[in-house]
Amino acid sequence: MARLVCPETGEEASSDTLEFQTSTGGLYDVLHSFPTGLTRELFDNRVAAPRAPGTSGVWRFKELVDPDLPSAAVVSLCEGNTPLYTSPQLSDYSCIERLWLKHEGANPTGSFKDRGMTVAVSRAVAAGAEVLACASTGNTAASLAAYSARAGVRAVILVPESSTATGKLSQAVAYGARTLRVRGGFDVAMNLVRELSRTGEVALLNSANPYRIEGQKSIVLEVLQQLAWDPPDWIIFPAGNLGNCAAFGKILRELRELGLIDRVPRLAAVQASGAAPFARAFAHDFERLVPVEPETVATAIRIGDPVSYARAVRSIRETEGTVLAVSDEDILDAKAAVDAAGLGAEPASCAAVAGAKKLALRGVIDLGERVVCVLTGNLLKDPDTTLAYHEGRLGPAARANAPVIVEPDLESLRAAIGDGNS
Repeated sequence: MARLVCPETGEEASSDTLEFQTSTGGLYDVLHSFPTGLTRELFDNRVAAPRAPGTSGVWRFKELVDPDLPSAAVVSLCEGNTPLYTSPQLSDYSCIERLWLKHEGANPTGSFKDRGMTVAVSRAVAAGAEVLACASTGNTAASLAAYSARAGVRAVILVPESSTATGKLSQAVAYGARTLRVRGGFDVAMNLVRELSRTGEVALLNSANPYRIEGQKSIVLEVLQQLAWDPPDWIIFPAGNLGNCAAFGKILRELRELGLIDRVPRLAAVQASGAAPFARAFAHDFERLVPVEPETVATAIRIGDPVSYARAVRSIRETEGTVLAVSDEDILDAKAAVDAAGLGAEPASCAAVAGAKKLALRGVIDLGERVVCVLTGNLLKDPDTTLAYHEGRLGPAARANAPVIVEPDLESLRAAIGDGNS
């Protein structure tokens, strides 16, 4: 059976608890007793019909994600099975010849959050939770709202009043969640929902919930499977609340212990310069985390006091990884490159590409190394930022492609087509 254990103190909790903070303020990890005899072939044999009815790119790896949960208790929207792209344009842009892009924007609600939510919602409902809650910059809200609707339970969402992207807010509302816009940033909302969960009024579905981390491990599992279980040299990803950093390090540790891989990729967590407490802590050998008042155009990682900090530190240390910050200008430039390559992603996703380029130019990534960048969210998550950029209201105009108003006649149309704006 799975055990919930604090990695710092050894304190344990029941596997079906809805309270995920330890007595010392830490967070639990899920420790599994994995079935014996797990092989790559077991998982490869389940890929025959991706996107077929009932197929999930998370539950395909059930033995590594949640072997104890009864299959009848799974709440799924056929998440996962996301593409791994190559792009000559982005290889040139990033100065990385052997570059892949894992696009999590292809998940049901348009972000990687669905991978963790299917596991955490399944566990919460199986434990008897009737109201599920989260604080969110937007993507977690959309995902929780959808999976709560799928499970037939209530969802309560707390989002920052003034900085939640329209695409994400509309999803939470459409899926029926009780959506509360809190006066303050994400960290204010997070503190409120954690207090509410401690009273037992709601079940917490943020990444403090360790079952979220278990589902997010499947990103790395899919990447490895798509690369024929030959690990890349680097996995690079945006970093906000640090759930993915925690998840990636955890599954790499588990896979090596199980003998399913023989070497571990290095992890690179990329933050926006205006919301970079993890990068600052890394620069001082993780001596301590100093929360910041976050400000960045990449709203999905606009977090100043990340919940999964201790877990993420372990991941970076164990993989000999790195943490860096990139400017909003770098993020927007990388986003324009990703969009122009036909892939498209929200701004926070493109921090990964901006970070990869920065590491390549510094010589941290060697010529010939194999790199996977994780694009965490769909382009349509934040359409306002995309339009503001191309209309010249945000960032440099070097890649701008503003819509053009034309008169309804062929002469005007031909003139507009020929002037290079389309």
